[in-house]
Amino acid sequence: MQLIPSIDLQAGRSRLVFWPGAAAGSGTPTDRPDRIARQFVEAGAPLIHLVDLDGARQGRPVNTDAVQQVARAVATPLQLAGGIDGPEQIELAFAAGATRVVIPLWIAAESSERLAACIRAGGDWLAVGLDARAERLAEYPWPRAAPPTLETLVDELAAAGVRRFILSHGGAAPDLGQLARICRSIDGEILVAGGVRDAAIVPALRESGVAGLILGEALFNGSIDLAAALVAAA
Repeated sequence: MQLIPSIDLQAGRSRLVFWPGAAAGSGTPTDRPDRIARQFVEAGAPLIHLVDLDGARQGRPVNTDAVQQVARAVATPLQLAGGIDGPEQIELAFAAGATRVVIPLWIAAESSERLAACIRAGGDWLAVGLDARAERLAEYPWPRAAPPTLETLVDELAAAGVRRFILSHGGAAPDLGQLARICRSIDGEILVAGGVRDAAIVPALRESGVAGLILGEALFNGSIDLAAALVAAA
């Protein structure tokens, strides 16, 4: 299972300052995404997940300069989310240096034509981001009689050609049984984001069949040590 650090991009910088030596008063804090990504890669990260917060608000990639800086700093795949709302935005993301893209639920839920166009543009490097919490799925304004379960939705999207899913959990702990069922039901990858605050759950996620765990604030605040989590994931 891959351990994937996540960096939130805002106005060209990281939303969170990274200072791994804060407890000892050593090292230098930084909010430069390229420097943060380099430290994560040097620690063993196989992939970097970037979230364009400004892009998510504007519906198009905005922090492309920051993505380019990260791409120049590390020889590691970059996965970009935020503002990837169609095939044109996928092309912009790839041009900026991203090697993977994440499209939001509304594309997958509301427009089969747009989803198909995104799959054509992104191919195997495309993922769909879904909120795994049942209450959030129920709140979504579905253009159907009743909201689908997460498992039904993943099955439908897999049948449409999606091969990678990022299931976010907010502050809720991932449902290991549900994840195991979903991983067994599709020919694709399931990545988990959110809801993980310590490395103790990492082996259980690995055993459930999860392909990757995306870690953001837990790495920045030191509640999870990347090196230790990488050992647990292996």
